[in-house]
Amino acid sequence: MILIGENIHIISKNVAVAIRERDAKLIQELAVAQAEAGVDYIDLNLGPARKNPQETTEWLVNTVQAVTDLPLSIDTLNPVAMEAGLRSCTKARPLLNSASGRTDSKQQTLPLAKKYNTDVVISVLTDKGCPPDVESRMESIMSTVAYANELGIPNEDIWVDPILLPVSADQQQVVQALEFMKILGDVLPGVKSTIGLSNLSNGTPEELRAILNRTYMVMLGRYGQYSVIADALDKELIDLNSGKMPRIVDLIYKAMDGEEIALSSLSNKERDYVKTTKVLLAETLYSHMWLEV
Repeated sequence: MILIGENIHIISKNVAVAIRERDAKLIQELAVAQAEAGVDYIDLNLGPARKNPQETTEWLVNTVQAVTDLPLSIDTLNPVAMEAGLRSCTKARPLLNSASGRTDSKQQTLPLAKKYNTDVVISVLTDKGCPPDVESRMESIMSTVAYANELGIPNEDIWVDPILLPVSADQQQVVQALEFMKILGDVLPGVKSTIGLSNLSNGTPEELRAILNRTYMVMLGRYGQYSVIADALDKELIDLNSGKMPRIVDLIYKAMDGEEIALSSLSNKERDYVKTTKVLLAETLYSHMWLEV
């Protein structure tokens, strides 16, 4: 699975300060650490980028490109910042992250993927927000992909994001995202898939977030998931993705298939993954204590 490292994110206080103060050292250390961990892309998440969007994005892209040749994922809602970032990517073909079915995005952001010949993440969001179920999400993305095709962007350059909400808030939509990914390739041949894993564990105690993200990544991978945006500094997640933990993957698959698993025969780590799989399938009610039950 293609890994997009999420660790340069404006939501991080240290990253926000580094960008504001133009502290190249911290940014570059994060970029190098993610590259050494084995990610395929480095995401640069500037959020709305309201202050000095062009100069800030150019500085950030150039700062990262000074220490790595990895392709960059330019992640901002600001089309001015987005264009500045794409224009500054000189080492590898970037990823536009992200466009959506919102009118402003279709008119201002999506055309930039064609202009700069990039791959583009398109989410299911519309002017009304996030569609509530699999059918409406599929309708939304089909409409936006058709619009992108009319702009000259082929399916092969499109990465679809179903938008993942926290499991602590809505377990059923976590299951629905799995169902969405199962059928995406049949409905829209050629498109790729991506998802922000950390959205899943928002609202969960910090020490429990990683196992939710890792487990869901494995579950998605069973259905041909192309990529995830994830914590590149989570070594166990990297190991799972690189095939170094086949026993855990096998247990997750068995839990997905509804096989009876004797928890008493498992190690603590193995039990935790099986229990987490059941939470993500909504077979066990989510609470912050799910591993203790």
